[in-house]
Amino acid sequence: MKVSVLSLFPEYFQGLLNTSIISRARENGLFEFETVNFREFTKSKHGHVDDAPYGGGAGMVLMCQPLLDALKSIQTPTSKVILLSPQGQKFDQNKAAELSREDHLIFICGHYEGFDERIRDYVDMQLSLGDFVLTGGEPAAAAMCDSILRLIPGVIKEESAGGDSFSDGLLEYPQYTRPYEYEGKKVPDVLMSGHHANIEKWRHEESLKRTLLYRPDLLKSAVLSEQDHKDLARLKEELKSQVPQEEAESI
Repeated sequence: MKVSVLSLFPEYFQGLLNTSIISRARENGLFEFETVNFREFTKSKHGHVDDAPYGGGAGMVLMCQPLLDALKSIQTPTSKVILLSPQGQKFDQNKAAELSREDHLIFICGHYEGFDERIRDYVDMQLSLGDFVLTGGEPAAAAMCDSILRLIPGVIKEESAGGDSFSDGLLEYPQYTRPYEYEGKKVPDVLMSGHHANIEKWRHEESLKRTLLYRPDLLKSAVLSEQDHKDLARLKEELKSQVPQEEAESI
């Protein structure tokens, strides 16, 4: 896979590229990454890439010419062009998995008040990191790239990705390591039993419980078995007896 990012601040991505797992994966040739400063494509003698909006208003708007000329210089028939925008579809784990199978991703990072609307005609999709506004598209692009690149085969162990939160529509189960006891808090006995079937059953039930407690909205789209529904009904009653009344009413 190749990832290209159109940005006025390409240095922003050095942390992503030179740290930990992503850095090693790049060094091992598992993906290519490039940043393109679209200011270098402007025809303005002063280096401008933005201008005041027609009709008036606060702020400046990114112009078509520099950004789209930069895009055309790297785009190929297999490129997937992504515009980072608060108006885009909310990015999630399923979208990360989908994009990790593409040949070439191009992210467009905006700044200032926004884009000339015509730029949207040249992209394949618009994505948003969430319902909040950032100073530019770089933080969103970096987070999305991290999420996508770790799913490329060989970047991390396949079994590690399979247990991630959201990989099956649920939050991840609790994890423990040494010591067995810390300040009176012990590791659950089932994890010390060596009984793999019981461990898997416990982990799945804990995923259901965590999702029910912290992100019940995910249960609406998760693929659940008949046994899952029975377990959820039981867990709801158990949790209602363990939390304050105002919280119990929302379970």
